[in-house]
Amino acid sequence: MDLLVNRTTRTANSTIGEFSVNGAFFSYCLEPTDRGLINGMSLQQIAAIKIPDETCIPTGTYAVTSYPSPRWQHNVPLLNDVPGYAGVEIHPGNYPKDTDGCLLLGSTQDVDFVGNSDATIQTFYGLFFAAIQNGEAVTITYQ
Repeated sequence: MDLLVNRTTRTANSTIGEFSVNGAFFSYCLEPTDRGLINGMSLQQIAAIKIPDETCIPTGTYAVTSYPSPRWQHNVPLLNDVPGYAGVEIHPGNYPKDTDGCLLLGSTQDVDFVGNSDATIQTFYGLFFAAIQNGEAVTITYQ
């Protein structure tokens, strides 16, 4: 399964994008503020720019696995080997304060907001966990 985040709108508080599954638009997504982190930066460069829980992850492609989240008390998708980051999940939420540095999904979007997140996440989780159960590798690319 190939996931894609195409970042389209940047504000001082958040980053909105389009989230695709296997090349087809699936939903909108919300992340923390884009501070210009890119693939290939050193850990020192990332640490100099990053504000914990308030900075979206560097551009690049990452493996996604199932992870038993202590916060959510069930398995969620977890991004692996993100330089300078740990615990980056895909989970529900509507506003920048809900991200905790993670990726939120929603069927509608506005400035610093994605809507209908709970239903959108449940639909995505169905696709994601089916792929995992079928032994598919899952990757996510951030542009």
